[in-house]
Amino acid sequence: MNVANALTLLRLAAVPFLVLLLHEGRYREALVLFVLAGISDAVDGFVAKRFGQETQLGKVLDPIADKALVVTVYVALAWVALIPFWLVVAVVSRDLIIVGGALAYHYLTGALEMVPTFLSKLNTALQLALVTLVLVEAALPMGVHVWVDWLAVLVLVTTVASGLQYVVVWLRKAWAYEAGR
Repeated sequence: MNVANALTLLRLAAVPFLVLLLHEGRYREALVLFVLAGISDAVDGFVAKRFGQETQLGKVLDPIADKALVVTVYVALAWVALIPFWLVVAVVSRDLIIVGGALAYHYLTGALEMVPTFLSKLNTALQLALVTLVLVEAALPMGVHVWVDWLAVLVLVTTVASGLQYVVVWLRKAWAYEAGR
């Protein structure tokens, strides 16, 4: 086990603790743990690339840890009424569509190549920013709830747009594969 993969596993292990902290209303601790999880995501990628620790396991674990963190935190935040349920439905549906498309393409071709788009990266950044802002407001009320509402709408727009973009990407790949057979 290398350092990069260990950091990824730590991020994955943080997920249930985040849920527990949110459920107990311990928002400051949840904010700290969420920020540490985010930092670990940046650090594990840097370590893997910089020190030649990129592995197949890491390529699988990293996106799983990322999705587990985001989806679980969104569900937990809706559970404690800090974000609207409709946003969770959009975020989870998008991820199910992406995973479903990837699995269907893999079943069709035997290959799987996941390359995040710019819109997907923007969406992820906005999703993480929203969680951070929601946790900051819950932990240290600063009157930023108006920004939370606007950011939630922006996350919805980029979530839907990104999901649709992935549908188009997977369909084009499937059509190209079928045409080349």
